[in-house]
Amino acid sequence: MSSNPATSPAELAGEPNHARRFGLTWLIATVIATPLVIVLLGPILPPGKATEQAAGQVTDNTVLLGMATPVLLLVVIYLVYASIFFRQPKGGVLEGPAVRGDARIQTTWIVVTSLLVLSLAGYGTVRLLADNGAGSGSGPTPLTVPAGPKLPVQVIAQQWAFTYRYPTYGGVETPHLVLPVGKMIELHVTSLDVIHSFWAYQLGVKADANPQIDNIAFVKPTKVQSFEVRCAELCGLWHGEMFDHGRVVTEAEFETWIHEQQTRFAAATKSLPPYSTTYQPEPTRRGG
Repeated sequence: MSSNPATSPAELAGEPNHARRFGLTWLIATVIATPLVIVLLGPILPPGKATEQAAGQVTDNTVLLGMATPVLLLVVIYLVYASIFFRQPKGGVLEGPAVRGDARIQTTWIVVTSLLVLSLAGYGTVRLLADNGAGSGSGPTPLTVPAGPKLPVQVIAQQWAFTYRYPTYGGVETPHLVLPVGKMIELHVTSLDVIHSFWAYQLGVKADANPQIDNIAFVKPTKVQSFEVRCAELCGLWHGEMFDHGRVVTEAEFETWIHEQQTRFAAATKSLPPYSTTYQPEPTRRGG
């Protein structure tokens, strides 16, 4: 009785084709789980959709999660499969044939992982350019700038507080950040002393605040809400207390608020230096 030449010795001995069975299990799990992850988890991923930039980050996180799901399933299913079918029997010694490597598996691994990494790099580059930095600081000369009018707001970091200056409203400086909904905001982030990092989580904005650097980031709020601002760079003893509460309001409410700030801080505004994208504090002598 002749055996099928395509049949492996393991199958002749009653051993199942583990590669085929494992591959089929992984494929079925991937087909089921990936759409569920995208549909169910995608909409609730951080940082939310309070701005165009934050909504774009949710999309990016959904893409990353969708691509990571098959990889995660591959690892988890293999661990479970190996624990069940390749475990050493009680009282026995499990010793399979020597493994010398498989050029097909190695080639497939290199090709697939290279394609994944290159596709993610290409996707990330396109998204950063298309979304004008995607809420990140792009330095004093961003590669791409949103079209149309923008409201400039300067974010000034110092140990251990943020203040905000509005150059188009007489250079008034306020202790809290208030932004109008539906307008593109051009944030100019700088520092008066050490390195800080301006992080408005719900807005999807994060930009380093470096002394003598004008770090520009763009954000367009799409709904009225409150948000938090924190420093995301260890900057000294009270770094953990360096935070602020901000608001996104209607355009009419913003106009009312900014005029109130101009009146309230009129005396302080007169004492401020002329508006500049960076500031160099003059050192004071001891006792000065």
